[in-house]
Amino acid sequence: MFKKLLLSFVLIVGALLSIALIRTLMHSAPEPTVNVGLTADIDGEAATNNLAASIRFKTISHQDKEKFSPQEFEGFIKWAADTYPEFHSAMQLEMLEYTLLFKWEGSDSSLAPILLTAHYDVVPVIPGTESIWEEEPFAGVISNNRIWGRGALDDKSGVVGMMEAATYLIKNNFQPTRTVYFSFGHDEEIGGGGAAQVTEKLKQEGVQLQWSVDEGGMLVSDNPMIPDQQLAIINVAEKGSVTLDIVANAAGGHSSMPPKNNAVSVLAKAINKLEENPVPGGLQGLSATMFDGISRYFDFPMRMLFANRWLFDEVIDDQLSNITFANAMLRTTTAPTMLSGSIKTNVLPIEAIATVNFRVHPRDTPESVQAYVERIVADEQITVRTRGGEMHLRYHHGKQTVIA
Repeated sequence: MFKKLLLSFVLIVGALLSIALIRTLMHSAPEPTVNVGLTADIDGEAATNNLAASIRFKTISHQDKEKFSPQEFEGFIKWAADTYPEFHSAMQLEMLEYTLLFKWEGSDSSLAPILLTAHYDVVPVIPGTESIWEEEPFAGVISNNRIWGRGALDDKSGVVGMMEAATYLIKNNFQPTRTVYFSFGHDEEIGGGGAAQVTEKLKQEGVQLQWSVDEGGMLVSDNPMIPDQQLAIINVAEKGSVTLDIVANAAGGHSSMPPKNNAVSVLAKAINKLEENPVPGGLQGLSATMFDGISRYFDFPMRMLFANRWLFDEVIDDQLSNITFANAMLRTTTAPTMLSGSIKTNVLPIEAIATVNFRVHPRDTPESVQAYVERIVADEQITVRTRGGEMHLRYHHGKQTVIA
């Protein structure tokens, strides 16, 4: 009897391994194809210098709107008009606060227009970190074959790149068939109120877009999973976000006679619970499509895992959860970002607050995220509050890829 059970076990394992091996051999990279397209004679040096110049405008989006500097934004707008006169002459411009909406009229009004978007605001530099930057964040230095500074990637490169491309076309007498809109946002880093105004304006005018393109990924040359390949990330969707305040309440008092648990220690335990219990996730949807594509370029052991997700899904999820960028594709992410407590070193706070930002996976909703957080940090001294105006989603999240 034991021999029969052992034989059956061996046969089952053998069958599973055979299936897994066959599926792995079939899960291979396609033959590369080369498409020869049109070439554009862009002045690379001028474009590089223009991007560097754009960085020198401190178009910073502060959470505290009192710190907003209109002079910097107005300076950038004037610089763009002076630097790209053909772009501005060929298009109608409407300013929605400091967000710029350009309309490039097409020759066929029966065709639905398209929208190309980017943003020229940037996040602040953390005070006290200036000395650890390799180059000053707003100097726009070009060195070591790089353009340095805030906005070089996110996202003045998008704004400048679009104006460079359109200017090239205009100089070469190009006329679009369908109307093209360009939207250059001024407050994307703090929620995108300008983009919301653009949306409302187009809606009121009855504009139905054929499609739109926003900022995307980049060419990655040092991905540890495929070190000998270049990976071109094309973002086809986007996560949304919700920001919650985790609030701990306790009796105040003096630090000379602290109780066993004060508001800060209660809050610390709550944050630890959130860190130790991330929002459940898993590889599915567009993220699964991405990994199905790039895993064909992995070495054999890793390729076997992804070729046989029916067998190794738990192993894959566990491994990807330990890789920062991959973990963000599996689930709604949890990021404590701000803390506040007592106003004095020797005073126990009656309220301590941790602000936590969640980037919401399409399988979740702001409401389900808040319900999950409330369940994880459940305590009579803890309440969870939604930050006004920040519970929104920009569905959905996922990435498609091509190998270059």
